Amino acid sequence: MNVCDYLLEAKPGSRPALLTLAGEYTYGELRSAASSVAAFLLASGGKKGDRVLLLAESSFFWVASYLGIIRAGMVCVPLPAASAMNDLQYVLATTRPAFAFVESKIHARLSNSPDWHGWNGIQVISDAPATGSLGVRITLQDLQHQYPPDSVLPISLPTAGDDDLAVLMFTSGSTGKPRGVMVSHRNIIANTNSIIEYLSLTSSDRIMAVLPFHYCFGTSLLHTHLKVGGSIVVEPRFMYPQVVLQRMKDTACTGFAGVPSHFQILLRRSNLANIDFPSLRYVQQAGGQLPPPFIQELRKALPGKQIFVMYGQTEATARLSYLSPELLEKKLGSVGRGIPGVNLSVLDENGNPVRPGETGEIVAEGKNVCQGYWHEDDPGCFRNGKLYTGDLATIDEDGFIYILDRARDFLKCGGQRVSARQLENVLLEHKELLEAAVIGVPDEVLGEAALAYVVLRDPKSNLAVSELDAHCRRKLPPKFVPKDFVFLRSLPKNSAGKVLKSVLKNQLAACSCDSHSSTHTRTPSPAQSTAL
Repeated sequence: MNVCDYLLEAKPGSRPALLTLAGEYTYGELRSAASSVAAFLLASGGKKGDRVLLLAESSFFWVASYLGIIRAGMVCVPLPAASAMNDLQYVLATTRPAFAFVESKIHARLSNSPDWHGWNGIQVISDAPATGSLGVRITLQDLQHQYPPDSVLPISLPTAGDDDLAVLMFTSGSTGKPRGVMVSHRNIIANTNSIIEYLSLTSSDRIMAVLPFHYCFGTSLLHTHLKVGGSIVVEPRFMYPQVVLQRMKDTACTGFAGVPSHFQILLRRSNLANIDFPSLRYVQQAGGQLPPPFIQELRKALPGKQIFVMYGQTEATARLSYLSPELLEKKLGSVGRGIPGVNLSVLDENGNPVRPGETGEIVAEGKNVCQGYWHEDDPGCFRNGKLYTGDLATIDEDGFIYILDRARDFLKCGGQRVSARQLENVLLEHKELLEAAVIGVPDEVLGEAALAYVVLRDPKSNLAVSELDAHCRRKLPPKFVPKDFVFLRSLPKNSAGKVLKSVLKNQLAACSCDSHSSTHTRTPSPAQSTAL
């Protein structure tokens, strides 16, 4: 079944689907716009399987373009609005799209750049007209006038098979070059049905979406709430957390979703605990592990609300596991077990299931596991229909999974391995810290030592390095205590809010970072990355 039809069928046309800062849009408006996009693409020579670029902020334009591309049987290639120039040109060269849906301000910015060469041979569709030599020849509004709903029916829409591609979801991973994860119609439908089931979503649900739609977690919010006939509140102003919280209350959101950095900011730089949210039913957290101290703070800040801790990967469409809210205290630190329809195993190096307390790699099976990477011969983490996640974990006696870290994020200090995440969790037990990131650096004595980058909860705090050092020494063996602490105004993150340790490592390799031994000083924060 085509994902667009699966999401939009049998929805009352007057029901609100999207609430953006620009206005409110109904299911009828969304369905009509998506049909016009599909009709235009097919009438303009587009064929099933052709790739179509989507480059825009989360908006009605984004959603209508996304659904219309998929409805036409083509493959949507959504990218961050602030994609790095080299990443964007690499994706264009790899996917060779004939069409691109590009927000007008992004089109103008790229076209004005002396380093940009990418629109030749690509028909650009935008949200609004542009002026001068950068003018966009056709807009979404033009398409809706040229191909109104009653003219769409005579145009033959390709039939979508389960294994036909719907989306190429590009992710930077750890290799530097973007990798296109091939997501099929079957993948999206299976994962969406599963998430709806364990979250018990209905048409009365309304999600606050601070996550961008180009990110698989953000896309899953769109999929699940459209499928049940709910609504999505698009909120791009998370740099003003109080504004977001007030809008969440004013729009009667029943759910909120975020990655760890979102919750860390809300808990330690907003008055979340002092606001009553009468409509809020649940929150969902994924995109990395929220340290246990923050989970405990979140429970106190939102008494009576369901808190879903989840785990997933782009290569699994979105979601792989969840922890039921009623088990949050008993299984603190766990990501739970596989979602409905997904089988998760933790396997040792020989492919055998580990026993409780042993370490192994998380391996997933299910209809949500994607087909592989676009135009790559190396299967990478996809082997024999299974997804080898690269995440190391243990299990307890009940089979609940506890992630230790990515395999590449372990340090070997004094001959003993330790997870960077474990060290970060210890640092974040200190109430004066907002964020922490630990990387390994060469050390003459230990071979490798920990270097801690930390962000203060209050930028005006006079927290001394000696106090942080003492805090770590009370809780860690000497060999695991960070040898240096670097104070930043913020950690580098991608557009979804996930911390980019690669930026810290690259900066460390490129220049000598300031280190601290006995006095509290600050270093400039790294530039925010625009990596995929």
